[in-house]
Amino acid sequence: MRNSFCRVPLPLSSIRSDQRVAVLADSDTRWKWGALTARRLAPDAPAPAGYVLRGRATPTARQLGEAGVGEADGGPVEVTCAEFLAELGRRHYDVVVLALVGGAVQAVLHGVRALWPDPAARPVLVTGYVGVVYEKLADGLLLRHGADLVLANSRHDAARFRAVYEGVGADPAAVVETALPFLDGAAYESAGDRAHRVVFAVQPSVPEGRADRAYLLERAARHARLHPGREVLVKLRSRPGEHTTHLEEHPYQRLAERLPGGLPPNCRLVYGNMGEVLDGTDLLVTVSSTAALESLHRGIPTAVLTDLGIREALGNHHFLGSGCLASWDQLDEGLLPGGDPAWLTAHGVAPVAPAVPVAQAADDPYAAARERVARLLAADRLPPVAPYYTLATAPGYLPGILARHRLAPDGTPLPGTGARAAGESSGARRWLRAHLREAARGAYRHGVQRVAPVIRRLGEL
Repeated sequence: MRNSFCRVPLPLSSIRSDQRVAVLADSDTRWKWGALTARRLAPDAPAPAGYVLRGRATPTARQLGEAGVGEADGGPVEVTCAEFLAELGRRHYDVVVLALVGGAVQAVLHGVRALWPDPAARPVLVTGYVGVVYEKLADGLLLRHGADLVLANSRHDAARFRAVYEGVGADPAAVVETALPFLDGAAYESAGDRAHRVVFAVQPSVPEGRADRAYLLERAARHARLHPGREVLVKLRSRPGEHTTHLEEHPYQRLAERLPGGLPPNCRLVYGNMGEVLDGTDLLVTVSSTAALESLHRGIPTAVLTDLGIREALGNHHFLGSGCLASWDQLDEGLLPGGDPAWLTAHGVAPVAPAVPVAQAADDPYAAARERVARLLAADRLPPVAPYYTLATAPGYLPGILARHRLAPDGTPLPGTGARAAGESSGARRWLRAHLREAARGAYRHGVQRVAPVIRRLGEL
């Protein structure tokens, strides 16, 4: 139905180099996905305008730099949902990438519908997922419905996404098969004369409990002691006090301080861009991190841990059939798991051949998405955004989602939201608000990481 406003099909070369692209993200990981997706969709366009949605997970400058995607044009600027919508009304953007959780995507979609209730020359809206989709599939997808493109990271995901939309009678045409935009880097070539490096890629909230996290750290340290010739790196997501997509109640840094005997000399905690860490990795170990997909794409031996079971709550059930499920005991004995070729192909992470540059290893997975964007941009007008959730289909759900982002049920900003365009408030006012927000975030982190565990222990007495 959206294509009824488009002209004839256009070749990929019709994507203009003067496109204006914006990215709105709500965490460091989603900023990385959004910025790289923007590059894939408009490789010849200028750097995107960057915005980060104000909240507890707003990333620091260090985290944005560590994402390894460079700086946005003049940003990124921290905004509320209402302020971002004011920006869309004030500035002209051809493409907007929404790298957000589902509820925030839904809020922006309804906000855009309120801005352009009739066919208009509005921006093309793109959204998707930053990695493995192992929970809240229907909820997350239906909150994203209404975007012009809903990117699926693999053939497997594209089929699941369309099935969800078709199952509720929603239009599945927006689903486009692509791949994770950060699957790149040099193909792995084993070298016998290179020190064997094992990387344990940790996650902020998987597993969640202190005992389970301490167990995994202890096993990484034990592996280092059993193999003194190996370098074991525990790859951390954030430094103490920084925000991530999920707030860590039990940071590995503090668990390492309390580890009996401490970490051995050949085991240490590291930060940095995951792609750079993988450049020297011979074995990637994780519970269910998206880092496993990056590793498998390069052809690096990859282990998805089964020590705590194979459970939906851990996300490692996503890797059933991958050939990567293994325990620390098996890794201690020398196992180097390799991915199953059929599984890798279906999940969009088929490894690149060592002799072939990554960019030339296969057909461009973003070609179809770029063509879809070009078709939409060629139209004089686009139809109004049409999310599945409306006051008719979800009258008891939608208003609460919009209210969390200070929007009325019709998508317009609530009174008193200060929905001015970003940059219009005075410098002093912005400075004061920034410091007040940082103080509030610090109090929140302290409550989660310090106060909540104490209260939980007292409740168990």
